[in-house]
Amino acid sequence: MPKIKKLRKKFFKWRYKHITNQQFIYSLSILVGFLAGLGTVVIKNLTHFIQVVLQDKMIVDYHHTLYFIFPLIGLFLVFLIQKYVVRKKIGHAIPSTLFSLSKRKGLIERYKMYASLITAPLTVGFGGSVGLQGPSINTGAAIASNIAQFFHTNARNRTLLIGCATAGALASMFKAPITAIIFAIEIFSLDLAFASMIPLLLASVSAVITSYLFLGSELLFRFEIQDKFSINDILFYVVLGIGSAVASVYFSKMYFWITGLFEKIESQVNRMLIGGVIIGILLFFIPPLYGEGFDLINNLLAGNHWKAIGDIPFLHSFEENIWLVIVLLIGITVFKAVAMTVTFSAGGVGGIFIPTLVMGSALGNVYAKVVNNLGWDLSISESNFTLIGMTGLMAGVLHAPLTAIFLIAEITGGYELFVPLMIVSAISFSMTRYYVSNSIYTMELAKKGELLTHDRDKNVLMMMQKGKIIERDFVVIKPGYNLGEMLNKAVTKSKRNLFPVVNDENEFLGILLLDDIRGIMFDQSMYDKVYVEEMMHNAPDVIFYEKDDMEVIMKKFKETGAWNLPVVKNNKYHGFISKSKLLTAYRRQLIEATP
Repeated sequence: MPKIKKLRKKFFKWRYKHITNQQFIYSLSILVGFLAGLGTVVIKNLTHFIQVVLQDKMIVDYHHTLYFIFPLIGLFLVFLIQKYVVRKKIGHAIPSTLFSLSKRKGLIERYKMYASLITAPLTVGFGGSVGLQGPSINTGAAIASNIAQFFHTNARNRTLLIGCATAGALASMFKAPITAIIFAIEIFSLDLAFASMIPLLLASVSAVITSYLFLGSELLFRFEIQDKFSINDILFYVVLGIGSAVASVYFSKMYFWITGLFEKIESQVNRMLIGGVIIGILLFFIPPLYGEGFDLINNLLAGNHWKAIGDIPFLHSFEENIWLVIVLLIGITVFKAVAMTVTFSAGGVGGIFIPTLVMGSALGNVYAKVVNNLGWDLSISESNFTLIGMTGLMAGVLHAPLTAIFLIAEITGGYELFVPLMIVSAISFSMTRYYVSNSIYTMELAKKGELLTHDRDKNVLMMMQKGKIIERDFVVIKPGYNLGEMLNKAVTKSKRNLFPVVNDENEFLGILLLDDIRGIMFDQSMYDKVYVEEMMHNAPDVIFYEKDDMEVIMKKFKETGAWNLPVVKNNKYHGFISKSKLLTAYRRQLIEATP
C-alpha cells in the first residue's frame, strides 16, 4: 500500500504538470469505457456458458423437468454468495446507481464491482427470467466510481464517468454506440453539454471496440429490414402504440404488485423457495421464459415461430395451428413480466431492459399475426411489427422513448422504420406516463424525492445534504425559566439572539428572541416576575427532518421570510437551519454540479 501511495503521488505531480483536467477526464472516459465493455463481455460469456451446459445439454439430453429445478438452484447459489461472500445487499442495478448519484455524490461501494459479475450469470444462466444489461451497468458504474475516487476527481466528474460506464455497458452489449449515449443521458439525466458529450462518445466507442475485440462481429440480434415502411400501415402502428401502452402499464403494475406481495414475506429463504417454485412451474410450461430470451426475438424476426415458442409439452400434434401460436405468444407476453418480477423478488440479480424487449417483440409479432390471419384482404410485415413492438414496450416501461427509437434504428442498420418507430414510441410513452408517472427504475426514488431529473435547480437541491447545514450552537431554554434564569443560563452563554424553547423531553415548543426581552432585560425587579412561557411564541414554520426535502425547506424560507427555522427530528428539537447557510450551500453545490 505505501508503494501504491508513492506511485500515485508521483503520478499526480506528473499529471498536473503535463495534462490538463479536460484531457485527463477524456483519458479516464476511454479507460472506463474499456472496463465497462470488458465487464459486459465477461457477464455475457459466463451466462452463455452456464446456459449452454444446463439448457442446451442437460435439459435436452436428460429431461424436461429440469426446467423446474434449475431456477431454485440458481437462486440458492445467489443467496449463499450474497450472505457469505459479499455479505451485503446487492440491490437492483440501475435504481441503486441512481441513488448513489443523487444522495451519495456518485460514491459506489467496491463490492459492487464484482457482486453482479458473479450473481447475475448464476441467476440468468439457471433460468431466472431477467436481463444482463442492468448488472452490466451496475458493474461498470461501480468500476467508474472507484476509478474516480482513486484519482480524486470531484463529484461532477465522478457522475460523468458513471454516465460513461453506463454508455459503455450498453454499447458493448448491443454494439449500438449512439443508443448507449442517449440511454445514459435519458436515464441518468446527464447535462447535454459539450463537456459531457465528448467523454460519453469516447467511452461508448471504447466499449464497442472492446466488444468487437473479444466477441468479433457476433451480435445479440441483428436484422436487415426486408419490408419497407408503407404509409398504408399508419393506422396499424397507431393501434400498436396504444397496445404497447396498455402492455407497459400492465408490466409496471404487475411488477409493483408482485414486489409488494413478496415484501410481506419476512424470511429471505421463504421468498427464495416460493419464487423458485413459481419460476420452475412457468419454465416447465413456457420454456421461452428461460433466461433473457434473445432466442425468442431472433426466431420471431426470422419467421420461425414454432422454434421461438420452444419445446412446450403436449403441443407437438398442433404445429399447423396458427391461432395456437398466437395464444402461446400472448402467454409469453403476459407471463414474461410475472417471471421477471418473481425472479427479482426471490433474490435474483438482473435487469428489466432485455425482458422489456422480449415482451415487446412477442406483442408486436402477435399483433401482426392476428391482423394477417383475420381473413382481411391485406398483409402487414410481421418482422417490422416485431421490431416496433420492442420500441413500444421500451418507451413505455423504461420511460426512454429516444433510446427505444435509436436502438431499433441502429440494430437494423438504418432509418427505414424511423416514422413508425416515432409514432409507436410517442404514443406508448405519453399514455403510459399518464397512468404510471415514473418507470420501474425511478419510482421508489421519485417517491422519496431522491430522483435526478433534467431540472438543474431541483437536482442541486436534492444533492444537498440537510444534515450538513443544520446549526446546533443554539442554547435551549425551558418554559419554566424566569427572566433571571434565562439571562444567567442562556443569554450570557450564547452568541445568538434566538433561543429555542423545549420541555424536559426536548420537544420543541417555540422560540424567544433577544428583541422580545430587550426592554426589560436590565430591569432587575422583573427577573422573578416574568417567565419564558409568557414571552415565547411560535416559530414562523418548522422543518421536519424526516419528511421535508431541500425543495420544501427552500419553499418554507421563501413563504415565511424567516432567517432561521427550527428543525425537529423524531419529534425532538434538533437545531436550526439559517437562510444564509442554506443559500451558501446551494451556491457551492450549483458550482460543483455545473459543467
